[in-house]
Amino acid sequence: MSSSYLEKGFFPEEVVLQILSRLPIKSLLRCKSVCKSWRRLLSNKYFIQIYNEVSSKNPMVLVEVIKSFYTKSTFICVDRLMGVSEFSLDFLKDRVKVRASCNGLLCCSSIPNKGVYYVCNPMTREFKLLPRTRERPMTRFHPDDEATLVGLAFNLSTLKFNVVLAGFYRPFGRRPLDSFICLVFDSETNTWRRSVSSRSDEFTHMNKNQVVFVSGSLHWLTSSCLYILVLDLDNDVWRKIPLPAEVIGKGETGSGSRVHLLELGGSLSVIQISEAWMSIWVLKNYEREEWCMVDKVSLRCIKGLVASVFPISQTEEFMLMATQRQILLYHRNNRVWKEMYSVKNAYTYPLWFSAHAFQSTLFSCHQGEE
Repeated sequence: MSSSYLEKGFFPEEVVLQILSRLPIKSLLRCKSVCKSWRRLLSNKYFIQIYNEVSSKNPMVLVEVIKSFYTKSTFICVDRLMGVSEFSLDFLKDRVKVRASCNGLLCCSSIPNKGVYYVCNPMTREFKLLPRTRERPMTRFHPDDEATLVGLAFNLSTLKFNVVLAGFYRPFGRRPLDSFICLVFDSETNTWRRSVSSRSDEFTHMNKNQVVFVSGSLHWLTSSCLYILVLDLDNDVWRKIPLPAEVIGKGETGSGSRVHLLELGGSLSVIQISEAWMSIWVLKNYEREEWCMVDKVSLRCIKGLVASVFPISQTEEFMLMATQRQILLYHRNNRVWKEMYSVKNAYTYPLWFSAHAFQSTLFSCHQGEE
């Protein structure tokens, strides 16, 4: 499309925005250099919101392929429309671990430098190095100097993001305490705020990975699979949401089924996987905490993979899942399974160990490479 079409009014601006919002990010970045009009359009907050809305309908899976703790990881993005592509976080100029993902942004922690965190957009290669927290060096997160929970909340309406670091602190040389310290970074003020509460919750690795941001709050599933721990970011208040009655007691500590936490159409969703079935629940009424089962899927077609299958991302049309060595796509309308990616190296960590829900965004973190 010639830039002169836009300048001469051949197409209404809204039509041009809708067309451009469906292009891959790399193509959009090239479009920025076409002319000043397009650069202005593509940098506009309104267009970024349109692009985010379109992108949200096609969530992807981001996987950190880990061969060993001592070698550099590689990153892949699995897109049901575009297939599999590799990308790099080398623009951070640090060795990092992806700790959380939300609406196209990643929160990464430095491996060699404890306490250093980045928020980045891997598609535009822009990032922000977060300021250090003011926690005193004589205290630390228990037990490995890292936060028990790391959450990232990126609000697509306000284009504001928060990073949450929460964990149990202990003074050096003393027993662990039940003091649960929560630090929240605000991108608008570029500062951290701190709160303390008394908690005794525990979390598995997948519980920590699958943090969900909906309704202005971050959500984690506890290892007991009895309830969801919620942090209201507007008020820094923790609360609990019970799981559906049919799920409680049938989670990881129950009859052999597993429970996972995802998002579906802007609502909180619980996925229960048993030997033969996958049940999908949605929190239809957030205030009344009312759950509704929206689908029940037979797992007969992937019977040999059920023990290692983990749901990562979903829409009303499809679900992306990770196994030990594969990324699977399930079409909910025609009940068809498809393999999207398979790792060839037998010595890699399980793919579900480091898989995150992901989507493209044009949001700039205001720092890094052009």
